[in-house]
Amino acid sequence: MERLWRHLDRLESYACQLLLAVFVTLLFVQIIARQLFGFSITWIEELSIVLFVWFAYFGASYAARIAAHNRVSFHLNALPRRTARIIEAIGDLFWVAFNVVFIWYAISFISLLKPFVKLQTLGWQMKWVYAVLPVAFALMTIRILQVNYLKLVRGVDPRDPDQVEVEELLELAGDDDAEAHSRRIH
Repeated sequence: MERLWRHLDRLESYACQLLLAVFVTLLFVQIIARQLFGFSITWIEELSIVLFVWFAYFGASYAARIAAHNRVSFHLNALPRRTARIIEAIGDLFWVAFNVVFIWYAISFISLLKPFVKLQTLGWQMKWVYAVLPVAFALMTIRILQVNYLKLVRGVDPRDPDQVEVEELLELAGDDDAEAHSRRIH
């Protein structure tokens, strides 16, 4: 069961990987068709745009899961961690409120779309293209609540991936400097 939860926890990551692979492959096919064969496949560009938009929204949800959305945090770093967590949670409550309002308006907007409003080359109804909005914002809301549960209840701080990467690079640079220094001594 835990394995299933781990995979569900990475749902947005898997969706992003699939969407990225498909739209990059489609664009590659389009480039080859244009450059080598001198013709264009009209529906590829439209589908690629739709996949890219879906990729961006699922990516935003994934970023919420790994606590990687941009936020000003230098002032929070000066506070005790518990206080900083509470202040972040209050800010996240505003974010959740915005998402709930956005989901409501997105659903209202989609319900107003007429069946004849379609993608030009694919012929899909636009409501299916816009469906990413309530889905992604609902997932993002769940992820925000999940991260706050981890921080406030379980005491686990998801680390900013950029900060982790910088720290790893600094450690590697420190190891290389120490190695070079030991070679100079010997």
